[in-house]
Formats: sequence, structure tokens, C-alpha cells
Amino acid sequence: MEGDGPAVRRRSRAASARKRSGDRAQSRGACYPPARKRPSSRAGEEPQPAPSTPEYNNDSEEDMFGDYDSFSGNDSLLAQVDNMEQECIQSIDLTSCTKNMEDEATVEPSFGYFQLQNAKSKELIFSAAGNITGFRTEEENHLRITSKQENWTLEPGDCFLDDLPSSQFLYFEEMNKTSVDSRKSSGTKENANDMNSCLDKMLNQSSCHHNAEHTKINNELSLSTMSNLNKRKSLKDHLKNTMTGNAKAQTPQVSRTKQLKEAVLSEEICAAKKTIETSSVDIGPFYGLPSKVKDLFVQFRGIEKLYGNSHYNFCLKNHSCLLLCYKWQHTCLTLESLQQRKNLIYSLPTSGGKTLVAEILILQELLCRQKDVLMVLPYVAIVQEKVWALSSFGIELGFLVEEYAGSKGRFPPIKRRKKKSLYIATIEKGHSLVNSLIETERVGDLGLVVVDELHMLGEGSRGAILEMILAKILYTSETTQIIGMSATLNNVGDLQQFLQAEYYTNNFRPVELKEYVKIQDSIYEVDNKAENGLTFSRLLNFKYSSNLQKMDPDHLIALVTEVIPNYSCLVFCPTKKNCENVAEMVCKYLNNGLTSDERKRIEEAYSTGVLCLLTCTSTLAAGVNLPARRVILRAPYVAREFLKKSQYKQMIGRAGRAGIDSAGESILIVQEKDKHLVRDLVNSPLENCYSNLFLEFTKGIQSLLLSLVGLKIARTPEEIYHFMCGTLFGVQQQFLSKEKSLSAITREALGCLIEKGLLKGKMTSEKEQKSQSNLEITQLGQATYKGSIDLAYCDALYRDLKKGLEGLVLESCLHLLYLTTPYDMTYHCRPDWMIYFRQFSQLNSVEQKVAAIVGVPESFITKKASGQAIKKDVDNCVINRLYLSFVLYALLKETNIWNVSEKFNMSRGYVQNLLNSAASFSSCVLHFCEELEEFWVYKALLTELTKRLTYCVKAELIPLMEVAGVLESRAKQLYDSGYKTLAHLANADPETLVKMIEHLSRRQARQIVSSAKMLLREKAEALQEEVEELLKVPTDISEGLLTTLP
Repeated sequence: MEGDGPAVRRRSRAASARKRSGDRAQSRGACYPPARKRPSSRAGEEPQPAPSTPEYNNDSEEDMFGDYDSFSGNDSLLAQVDNMEQECIQSIDLTSCTKNMEDEATVEPSFGYFQLQNAKSKELIFSAAGNITGFRTEEENHLRITSKQENWTLEPGDCFLDDLPSSQFLYFEEMNKTSVDSRKSSGTKENANDMNSCLDKMLNQSSCHHNAEHTKINNELSLSTMSNLNKRKSLKDHLKNTMTGNAKAQTPQVSRTKQLKEAVLSEEICAAKKTIETSSVDIGPFYGLPSKVKDLFVQFRGIEKLYGNSHYNFCLKNHSCLLLCYKWQHTCLTLESLQQRKNLIYSLPTSGGKTLVAEILILQELLCRQKDVLMVLPYVAIVQEKVWALSSFGIELGFLVEEYAGSKGRFPPIKRRKKKSLYIATIEKGHSLVNSLIETERVGDLGLVVVDELHMLGEGSRGAILEMILAKILYTSETTQIIGMSATLNNVGDLQQFLQAEYYTNNFRPVELKEYVKIQDSIYEVDNKAENGLTFSRLLNFKYSSNLQKMDPDHLIALVTEVIPNYSCLVFCPTKKNCENVAEMVCKYLNNGLTSDERKRIEEAYSTGVLCLLTCTSTLAAGVNLPARRVILRAPYVAREFLKKSQYKQMIGRAGRAGIDSAGESILIVQEKDKHLVRDLVNSPLENCYSNLFLEFTKGIQSLLLSLVGLKIARTPEEIYHFMCGTLFGVQQQFLSKEKSLSAITREALGCLIEKGLLKGKMTSEKEQKSQSNLEITQLGQATYKGSIDLAYCDALYRDLKKGLEGLVLESCLHLLYLTTPYDMTYHCRPDWMIYFRQFSQLNSVEQKVAAIVGVPESFITKKASGQAIKKDVDNCVINRLYLSFVLYALLKETNIWNVSEKFNMSRGYVQNLLNSAASFSSCVLHFCEELEEFWVYKALLTELTKRLTYCVKAELIPLMEVAGVLESRAKQLYDSGYKTLAHLANADPETLVKMIEHLSRRQARQIVSSAKMLLREKAEALQEEVEELLKVPTDISEGLLTTLP
């Protein structure tokens, strides 16, 4: 059985009870309180197999050595040592003291009393008396240790509890009171006194006999016998001192039931691992996982079993889902292709339960195969939500959950010797993580990669980066399994060929979704069997006044009031302005113009039923999980572009979510002019997913080829072409670029990289490819791909950093902020010149020099603000970048997005997006500078700046905001309530948190505590790994040198 320490053979509960009852009868009332068992192993104890069916009990106090009755029991460690030493001493005494011995004496323990029989040998009587003294000392020490340990466990003022806020004292006082009452009722104290009384009588009798003949014994004992006795005493003292120290160690009290459950968990993990390795049909207690995993799904998710007798079954109780999940999940998890570790793509409608299957596969990889896992999600908010959800599992099952989003993440990740890691990452951070694993030759440690929203392969530059991740894993690791899932896939054949994957699909949806289209005051149901795809359903029956009719010509109020307030409703609008106008008419709104704090609070309020109506933009469809009974699409447009089928499906998929509603419906509002387009939309298939490597040239194929050479995955044009054939672009090249071959496109991209100075080498004709030398990456190229810098901006970034060294202004962080302001944000910036001039005027003289250094003189700003003509041209990118750096500078000084957005006349959402982008880009610039020795000065400066941009709060709140899902407002609440460090949160009681923190639900409190525990454990593990690495014997030194070292 695997575990943290050796297994201890345990007697059955019934046998132990019988023996103890017999002991009490023979010992005339002298009973020994059981000692607490330390979870760690002891020297000299041999591991023994655990019983196949261990029995659980609710004992709160336990033996230090298991279920054994006392230290004098025949099976205890000290008894075994005594027997071995007794035999050794007797053999020595018989040799050296034959003349002095007249009779033999036998010392026999009898349930706590030593009965001396035929005590004619003075020497052996002395040994027996020594044993009695030692035995009493051990028992008395044990009683004191037990008392101290119990007091420590319940005393809030000791050890790490010293730092807990006062709000936690009530919780620990209740624990202390309960424990004291329990000990009083069990009579432990009386039993201890009885035992000490018996031992005192026994010791007094032995001492009298010993004192009468002590002088003679000392004269007769030989030197060798005395030496052995001293050794014996020394060994026993050493054992006693060791056990005493261990007992005094301030470790949390662990119940026997918990230890037995952990033993069963370890045994089941071992069995499940063997089951999975053999690809057996018998998949164990819970899909190859321990039964504890099943219990955790019940506890954390309300999932009672994975499939029922019917096709699906669920019930509603206080808005919480008690799912009896679906047969398709069982079918998917038992696919032969999964048992053979083949790659898999599976597709089901929204709310079909895809995530649960992925999570079970992830747990199989972490627990049974003992491999790391990467989970790639599209947005930061979803990454944080998933970190929250899986941290509780990590705490219980012993794996780490690491967040890779925004500026968070370590490259390369720490190599764990004991625990495995689940990396939850955005697409961009996932790519950097995979690159670092390939570079350190650790990609084989990655056993599984799970990609949610696989259809994003076809969405711009982010799709190109996702394709790079998957292509590199396929090329560099034969043992890493890839799982992709999506609700909107069409050309699955191309994706299967790219990923070398099997495909599973099902049309199952747990809650029926009905689709409607509204034209004027008529509502039509989408019907694929109808001739034009639509069937008349009903007329709207709502009395409008003339004024209301003018305000609401599309009858939104009528559609909304049919479902609220009894049920929830989402209204998707094409633009933010339209969203605000609709919200003013019906309810509060939610769109991407909100800050992260505001979005979080509104999402929580909506999820708990406080809000029943939200109007939002299309970004909500994929960004967060906010289900509704009815979804209304205000118009078939996203901004000015007509709706795509995949976007339409994502939006209407919010309606009728399992466990929340028993039905769902969507209504698309259409004008007469768009009727024919909408008919095509609702009846057309999903769009095909096409590679974006070629379309996104600098972020796509050029970036990929640069990293291939930098990582030494491919070094020659021929090797690079071979790699490109395995990409999705290689599969679809004949459709995407008919004019040029894949080889020609690859060579053209390599030529551009050489021309930019990112690669070194000479390109020859295709006929001479085989004879040409390897390509090499330059220092600038190395910095560019490691920093994940867009190749379109790498030259500009290098020039700006180089120019900054000539006169870097460090009196404030303004100059550094300019250098870390994202280039791509400048295209959407339209400065207000009066605000520009006002902000410039508020800077001190040294800070104003920054504008002149970067190329925006004061005269230029003044003339622009006064509306004068300007003859001198200034780079618009520089102008806009400096303006945005003013915004960031104000944010770091005020840490209030509301005030800053008003000051610069910007939406809060835009300011929030700027801050997040700047934090991420600052992290990229930091990695860029780490690869160029000339920029060494930036390393320390950018490390601190990145941290400040990531959290943008006062320094004291940063430790709390490191916890996933804790934003500024919540961090302030926690800090004001006394929770000021990560340790405070990790050791907090969720129930106390609910009482102390306003508007905090129990679910949120549990998630905060679990996330804090996970983060604290991750940091502790990192420090431990660092210590072990420092103490490791170097492998690059000769044995001769090692032997001469002290």
C-alpha cells in the first residue's frame, strides 16, 4: 500500500475490545489511557500490510502505536526492544557473572504489574526494578504529553494560531469546550490516576527490595554487565526522548477514522493505477479512481452518481443541483480509445455535462498515472473560476492547482518530486508554459492536456496560438494525451487529422431548449421540418400605452415581464450603448464596460437570484456561466457584423441550464429587412474551423517558426517543413492558400525572420535544401519568443528599452509605465487634449522630462490643447502610448478605477482592460529583458512594477488578492475583519467568515478558504523543493572530490 509512511498492522476492533475487557478484569481496575498515534513512522518499525477491509470507528483518542493497549503490550515497540536487549544481557551475564548467580529470576509483565518470581538473583532483580521504573516513567510522560497535545490542539494562542484574527477565537473556544467536556465524560483523568496509584505501590515494593541489597549488587556486577546496562538505558532513554519529542510536535490532531480513510484512499489509488495501466475493462470503484473522489463530487458538486437508469435525471432544491448525471458521460468515459490513451475530441450542446467528463479524466491522470495536467481555458475569469472549483479537490486528494493567467505563472514551473500539479491556464500562458517545459526537457511530465472551447482554433491570433500549443505537444511528446471539447464544431474531420484523435458526439441536452424568432408582434418557433424553417407559435398579448410603444417598439418589456421575477432572463445587445439604453428601460445592466469587481458582484447576485434580469453584450456568452430561463437577442448583430451560427449557439446556450431550470427558451428579435438572413442563420450548419497561422502572419506562422528554432524542435528548413505538415494549417493548406505551396510559405516566413535579425542562416533554393546548414536564433529572437512578444513590435520594444537606458527616470514609475504600455492598445486610443494638457501640467519637473525623452515635447501638447496648427510631426503611437501611461500612473497613485475613468473620460471597462493588458505585457517585457544582458537593470524594476499592475491596490491587500477570486472589494472586507495574511485565510473557519463578511455566501467562503489553503501549500511545496535542490549532491563532480569533502 502506498502512503506517506509505512503501514501498521492493526488488530480488528472486536479483537481489541475483547483483549481490553480481559485486561481490565485481571488488572484490578488499573487501566491505561490510549495514547495518540503519530501519523509519521518511527525508526525500527517494519511496514506491514493493511487489512483488506479496515473497520472505521469514531474514537477521538488513539494509541501512539495503533490499537495496542499500552507500552507493555507484547506487540509494542518498546516490548520488542526489551526482549532483544534482555536476551543479549542474559547471554553476557551468564558468561561474566556465573559465579555470582545462585538462582534464576524471571520477570514477566502481567497487564501493568510486574510479578517477581523466585527473586533470588540480586542482579536480575535490579534489572527488573529498572524496567519498572522505566515503564512508569514512560507512562507518566505519555500522560503529560497527551495532555499537552490536547491543550495545544485546542489552544488558540499557540504556534500558527497566534496570527489568527480575533474573529477566530470564538471558533476555537467552542472546540476547546467541546473537547474538555468529552474528556471529562470519558473518565480519562480517573483512569490515569488509578494507573499512577498502582505504579506507585509497585515501585515502592521494588525499591525497598532493591535498596536492601544495592551495595552488594554494585560490588558483584562486572564491568561488562554495567556497560551493557548503560547501553540499555541509553537506548531506552533515546527512544523515550524521541517519542516524547514527536508527541510534543505541534501537529494537528488526527482522528483514527481519518487515518484509516487515508489508508484506504492510498490503497485504492494504487489499485486504480494498476487498473488503468493494464487497460482493464474493470475500471475500479469510480472510473479507476478511489471512492473518496466520488464522495467529493457529492460534497462539492452535489453529484450523487454519474448515470441513472433513465437517459437523464435531475432535481431542483433551493436552486442547487443534485444531479444524477447522464449515460453519455459513462459511455464516453468507458470508450476503448480512452483506455488505450488515444487523443479524443468530444462535442455536445451547451449544458450537456462536458466539463464533468474532463474533470474525471484529469483526476485519473493526477492520481492514478501520477502525471501533471494542463487545462487550457479561453478567458482569465474562467481560469479563476476553475481554480476555485478544483482547489477543494486538490486539498483533499493531495495535488496542486496552479494558476497561469494574466501576469501569474512561473516559467518553467517548479519540478515537484512528490505532488503532481494541475496547471490551469489561458491560451497565451499555456503556450509559454509548454515552451518552458520543452526547453527544460520536461514535456514528458505532462500526461494530459485538456482544451475547452476547441472551436477557438479558428478565432484570430488566439486560435493561432492554441494551434501552436497542440502542434508542439504532438511533435515533442508521444506520451501526452490530448482531450478537446466544444459545443460548436463542424469540420471535425480536419481536427481529427490534426490531433490524431478519435471523435465522440451526442445531441443530448438535459434541459430542452426551444428556439423562437420574433417578427413584429408575431412569434415563430424554429422548426427544421417546416418549409422555411419557422412555424407560427403565438401573438404577443401585452397592452402598451402610446408613450411606452414609442420607447419600446420591439416589445422587450413584454417579453421580459413574462418570465421575471419568478425566473431569470438575459438580454443580449449588439453594442454597449444599446445595452445601456435597454437597461435604462428595464433593469440594471452588465457589459464589458464594467470593472472586474463590478462584474464579479453582479454575477454573484444574478447566480443567487438577487438579480433576475441582465442586459449584456455578446462577450458574456463565452466569458462567464450565467444561466437563464429565457434568453433574448436584441438584434442578429454583434456590433455591425451579422451574427455567426457559432455565436448564436453560444448565446442561446445560456438558456435552460441543468439543475437550475426545467425548461429553456430563446427569442431572436428580427426586423423585416433581416428576415431572409435569419432564416439562413437558424437553419444553416455551424461554421467550419480554419487555421489562422497564415492569416495572422507575425503572431502566427512567423512566431511559430521562430520558437521552433529557439527550442531546437526543428533546425533546418526541411525539418521545419516536416513539422508544418502536422499542423492544422498543413492539413488545410490546399483550402487556405491555393497560390502558394506549404513549402513556399514556410521558406518565405523564414526569410522574413532572417531579414528582421531574429534568425541567422542562409536560405537557398528548394533543390539545395538538403545540403544547407542549420538555422540559429539570435539573442533578439530568443528574447522575443521567450517574452511572447508580437513580432510586429519586437524591434520597437528593443529601441524603446535601449533609449530608456540613456536617461531612465526613476524618481517615479512613469517612465517604466510608458515602456510597459501595450503597443496594440494605442490604436483604440483617442486622447482628449485638454485632459492630456491638465495631466501633464500636474506632473513635477522631473516627470515632465519623461515626455521629452520619449518624443512628446511640452510645446506639442500645449498647441494641441489650444487648437493651434502644428508643423512638426510626432508619432501617433508615441503620443497615444504616453497618454495611456498617464492613465496607468493615475491608477497606481489612486487605486480607484471609478475616479480615474471619470478623470480621463473613459469607460471603466476600458480602464480595467488597459490595466490587465499592461500587467500582462509588463510580465512579457520582463521575460524579454531576462534574455538580454544589456537590459539587466530592468529585471528588478519590472518585477515589482508587474506586481503593482497586477493587483493595483495598497500593498497590505496584495497577499489576500493572490487568492483566486478575491478582488479588491472582497480583500478590503477581509482585511478590515482581521484576515490580513494568506495564513489567516487558509486557517479560517468558513462559518465564521460568513458571519464576519457581509454578503458572503457559504459556498464562496468555502472556496476562498480552499483556494487560500492551496496557494499556501503551493508556496510551501516550492520552498521545500528549493531546499531539497540545494541539499542535493551534485552529479557533475567526480567521486574523488566528493569523498574529500567534509
